[in-house]
Amino acid sequence: MASESTIEHPEAQKGILGWIERTGNALPDPVFIFFYLILALVVISVALAVLGVSVQLSSEVLTGLGESGRARFGIGDDGVISVASLLSPANLQQLLTQMPTTFTHFHPLGYVLVVMLGAGVAERAGLFGTAMRAGVRNAPKFLLTPVVALIAMLGNHAADAGYVVLIPLAGVLYAAAGRHPIAGIAAAFAGVSGGFSANIAPGQLDALLFGITQAGVDLINPAYEVNIAGNTYFIIGLLVFYLPIIWFVTDRMIEPRLGKWTGGAAPGGAMADENDDPTAPLTPGQRKGLAWAGFATLGVVALWAFLTVGPGTALYDDSAPDTVTGLRPLFQSLVAGFFILFLAAGTAYGVGAGTIKNHRDLVDMMSKAMGDMAYYLVLAFAAAHFVAMFGWSNLGLITAVTGAGVIESSGLPLPMVLALLVLLTGFINLFVGSASAKWALLAPVFVPMFMLLGVSPEATTASYRVGDSATNIITPLMVYFPLILVFARRWIPGFGLGSLTAIMVPYSMLMLLFGFLMMLGWVYLGWPLGPGAGVEYVAPVVNGG
Repeated sequence: MASESTIEHPEAQKGILGWIERTGNALPDPVFIFFYLILALVVISVALAVLGVSVQLSSEVLTGLGESGRARFGIGDDGVISVASLLSPANLQQLLTQMPTTFTHFHPLGYVLVVMLGAGVAERAGLFGTAMRAGVRNAPKFLLTPVVALIAMLGNHAADAGYVVLIPLAGVLYAAAGRHPIAGIAAAFAGVSGGFSANIAPGQLDALLFGITQAGVDLINPAYEVNIAGNTYFIIGLLVFYLPIIWFVTDRMIEPRLGKWTGGAAPGGAMADENDDPTAPLTPGQRKGLAWAGFATLGVVALWAFLTVGPGTALYDDSAPDTVTGLRPLFQSLVAGFFILFLAAGTAYGVGAGTIKNHRDLVDMMSKAMGDMAYYLVLAFAAAHFVAMFGWSNLGLITAVTGAGVIESSGLPLPMVLALLVLLTGFINLFVGSASAKWALLAPVFVPMFMLLGVSPEATTASYRVGDSATNIITPLMVYFPLILVFARRWIPGFGLGSLTAIMVPYSMLMLLFGFLMMLGWVYLGWPLGPGAGVEYVAPVVNGG
């Protein structure tokens, strides 16, 4: 199915969409964007170092950095930090002698690879696809849209499966119910891609984003540790907001515009793929696999609960001054927890359904999951060196301090500044589709800058997530956009890029608007974004290494 995304390129477009497509296609691959940025960073660092550019740090910033931070940035007793040339002997030595360490210590790398080892098993064993089918197959006709949207947003934990399984399945499901299949495709696409960050629990995306966030945090306070549960309450809020939006737009705006569907229950009079048939019952093996996966999931949850509250409390710090601090080991264990959860549930499903026959099948699935990460490894190598060199040049901290000063002098309230980050990210997302690439570019600047303004890294990450997802569904540069077009053309031959974009614009604009307002209100109210993750960041009050 996925291979169909390459069979043809969407037709050229005019106007703003054509400009976006032409501009985006003219950009180099994100890997080379980072390499070009590194070259530019070297030139800028040399020029500014020759000019003697420096910044006087406030006592609050110096206190937050501590003695180790001062030594790391070469800050003297006068509190002045200067730009360091990346061609200096010390920085050249760091680059050439620490290249393996710079790569392997890139925070998101370990997070993502560990989680994907387990998720790859769950995906290849068939758990994700079967669970999605089971979730939407018997939905009542009047609840079809909210059920599809909900499963689509929850299906983000299943990575590619949400696109290649649920979206075409939604089209078949709508047609079988006598509704327009394009409306089903649109609703599922809006949930999977527009609601990319909405969910009921953290997952792979959280591991990826917070790993990059940590790299930005390290510029200011390496002792501060983010956890992948830091946006849990916020992403639940996004799901609550986005679900009625998708329901309203699909049933009240898109489907009436499409008109009554008279083409039958299957494209071309027959199912293109027998697995797409939503009316077909699950096989006994699939039902058995789902039951076993459910038991495995309950077992992993019970194990984590026991390790948190049971004897010895391996995942709870009894010496902590409060409950939230005491639960930090639990938060830090979530990457391992998701790996074990996906691995256990995927293996249980595979054994029950017969898709895993021996341990060699299991190893093969894990190996192929790592094969799928090959491009990410190349991207991570480039991003890791850009982030590291940004810090070595001192431009990261200098930019953060200068930017924080500009924002303070502007008089803009911080909630509005964070909300503006939503809009900036949404605009950049039209041209650079990779979530990790965009955040690796933005996090080294915005995370430390907002920390200096008293905004937590979790709040900055939440703002980024809103903008990152809302415009996915209207840019032809999104990697799955041509594939969605192929799915639509199975029902309406000649269905164009402009038609698909026009259908998705109402979803995108309303999701961006309400996400913007939700971010604004959340920060104004000071609600926690996740367990132990507030909106405010409080710098350390004592010097220390």
